[in-house]
Amino acid sequence: MGEKTKIAVAPEIQVGGSLFSPEQLAKIGTILGADAKIEMTPFKQLYVEVPLDRRDAIVEQFKLVGLEVYPPGSTTKSLIACHFCKGAEEAGLDTARILNQAIAGIETPTPLKIGYAGCALGTSEPLLKDIGVVKMRNTFDIYVGGEPKGLKTSIAKLLLTGLTEDRLVPVIKALVDFYKENAKGKEKFNKFIDRITLDHLKQIAG
Repeated sequence: MGEKTKIAVAPEIQVGGSLFSPEQLAKIGTILGADAKIEMTPFKQLYVEVPLDRRDAIVEQFKLVGLEVYPPGSTTKSLIACHFCKGAEEAGLDTARILNQAIAGIETPTPLKIGYAGCALGTSEPLLKDIGVVKMRNTFDIYVGGEPKGLKTSIAKLLLTGLTEDRLVPVIKALVDFYKENAKGKEKFNKFIDRITLDHLKQIAG
């Protein structure tokens, strides 16, 4: 048995939510084999182990059937998006995909969950994510500091409102970069915000 490495696999962001096709599931099963252990994570990703020397070839095979592959562990996770029940255009499907391409897989002190909701219904629970993006008609509101785990859960606080689409990626990347550079060890994002303060974070994002 050679050395193995873990990868995170997810379907593309689409209307209807996190939908795997039969072809994609068959490909995963065929490549990994009958004895594989496949973990469904809270990030809407599958964690799988693959031989290190075949990693790149396997990633390419996954991509050929429309799967997206990300690094596991302490990174910004692929965007946890809603089902786009208002429709792809109204709910901003293209915007969500662009944001995901820009932020997913960045190494961070702890795993960073970024949620996206195409309307105020918030079916992706953006206010329970480290960073939540909510589309409000033609602009976006940004929330920070949500934490669903433990006995003391916290709801994300409003950071910015009325953000235009062209500002969305730069603002989210600025928040992630600032966290990377200023977190103390493995400091969780909500604890980091408490220490830095919301007002300071607004200056960084603004």
